[in-house]
Amino acid sequence: MTAASPVRLRADARRNRGKIISAAVAAFAEDGPNLPMEEIARLAGVGVGTLYRHFPDRQSLVLAVVEDSLAAMLARAHAAVEVGPRAWDALIAVLGGSPELRFALRTPSLFQAAITEAIRTDPRVGRIRRELIELIEELVEAAKREGTLRPDVGAGDVTHLFAVLLHESHRMPGEVADLVYERAREIVLDGLRARPGGLPGRAQTVLDVTADRPRPPSLPPRPDERPAVDR
Repeated sequence: MTAASPVRLRADARRNRGKIISAAVAAFAEDGPNLPMEEIARLAGVGVGTLYRHFPDRQSLVLAVVEDSLAAMLARAHAAVEVGPRAWDALIAVLGGSPELRFALRTPSLFQAAITEAIRTDPRVGRIRRELIELIEELVEAAKREGTLRPDVGAGDVTHLFAVLLHESHRMPGEVADLVYERAREIVLDGLRARPGGLPGRAQTVLDVTADRPRPPSLPPRPDERPAVDR
């Protein structure tokens, strides 16, 4: 029997690593952070021993998943910019409902404090995250300059809106979550599009929207507050 060549073994190892990470991205995004390592190996179609050879513990797997997810988003963003010509289209492509985005935006709330801190301080993750944030900020500013994105929002507004959408839709069953996310995404995108006139009125404070706030004099009293009429 002829021994397998080192090149073939390295190619197999790369494929197995890729399958494990892809399975972990989907599993963590859909089922949460505590899915057993054995189940991740099963979803990836590899043996448990193969998984542990690549990732000796959960933290090493999580770090690899976060790094690869952010790198995939960054590559997608650069590809979208290359396709052009509108920054708005590139921004939508970056903020699509990919498994990597779902995982990346939910990472801070998924894992225990020790793993979250390891993610925060990992230099490779930090470098990719900074590049991705800078590119999203550039796309937001470019979309505002080209007149497709409303001028009164920033990159923080945009990413926060999508993080909220993904977090809330995760609480629902799979097919329902996908439909709800897609519908809500279109509503959010419609609200982010530039249009004449801007938002009505002024920016609202917390006091403005609380139930017991005093109403402006110009508003008529509610029916239940109108004074009784003597008969």
